[in-house]
Amino acid sequence: MEQTFCQSCGMPLEEKLLGTNADGSKNEEYCIYCYKDGAFTGDFTMEEMADFCAQYVDEYNKSTGQNLSREGYKQALLQYFPNLKRWKLPANQLPYATSPLKQQYIDEINALHIEGLPQIENLFVLQGSFINMEYDINGNKVKFLDDNSTYWCNQIQKSHDRCYGIACNEQYIFISEYGKDGTDAKIVLLKNRQ
Repeated sequence: MEQTFCQSCGMPLEEKLLGTNADGSKNEEYCIYCYKDGAFTGDFTMEEMADFCAQYVDEYNKSTGQNLSREGYKQALLQYFPNLKRWKLPANQLPYATSPLKQQYIDEINALHIEGLPQIENLFVLQGSFINMEYDINGNKVKFLDDNSTYWCNQIQKSHDRCYGIACNEQYIFISEYGKDGTDAKIVLLKNRQ
């Protein structure tokens, strides 16, 4: 079977990574990180998309045996992206409508008025395994997210060495705070949406 690639970010597609259309059906052209509920998950320019994807250069190098720098990977993506459907379409034909569920999460998070957390303006779709940190609960290391699920997420700088992490799905809003590379992670809020 011929390998297909996301027509937005270029990642190899497999069944569990397919994006979703507005009716919930699978979209065969885009991955779940780029396309959910019939719309792109982020209103990126091509350069912004390359910059966003370049943060995963280590995973790319590991799977391909290459040794690209982040900037080198970004430049390679900028040469590759013009071949993908998303970047060939005129801007007025791109489905940029914001997912209603995404906006609902943003509104719910902002309504919490968490001290130090600025108003959230955007969320992105990420795999749980990318954001699933360990928390020290009564001397035990605990993870709260499912590595194999996708979440609407964002990372917000709190101070020069601390960040807020946001992860949402249909069931929960989960907000944490952590240091560089996820060190010293603390739970700020776990809210059931049901």
